[in-house]
Amino acid sequence: MAGSPKDYGDKIAVVLKAWKDVCAAKSFAGMTLAQFTAKVQPSLDARAQLDTLEDQRIAAETDRDNADVESMKQVNLVVNAVKGDPTEGEDGELYAAMGYVRKSDRATGKTNKTKKAATPAK
Repeated sequence: MAGSPKDYGDKIAVVLKAWKDVCAAKSFAGMTLAQFTAKVQPSLDARAQLDTLEDQRIAAETDRDNADVESMKQVNLVVNAVKGDPTEGEDGELYAAMGYVRKSDRATGKTNKTKKAATPAK
């Protein structure tokens, strides 16, 4: 039987529910419902563990994102302090080492574009 883990989990759940709801007292494949449930329990437990881990991952990402907001405020305070420091400033090595372009290395923004003469139509 080929399928995805989700397909398998869904199938296990459907078979368990149907067996329980329709004829819980009957045995199939030499197993009672309780014995079958015990045999598929490792699959159910692993899925429950994955669900818990996914919830923890989502919570950790939220914690990280919230912490990053405050951290970036602190980063901006430090960068602005470096820019305003008389011995460092926007032209200093520390500013460049922090990943910024030093003031003296910035392009002026001036362009020397020339207008092309219009070619006469033939």
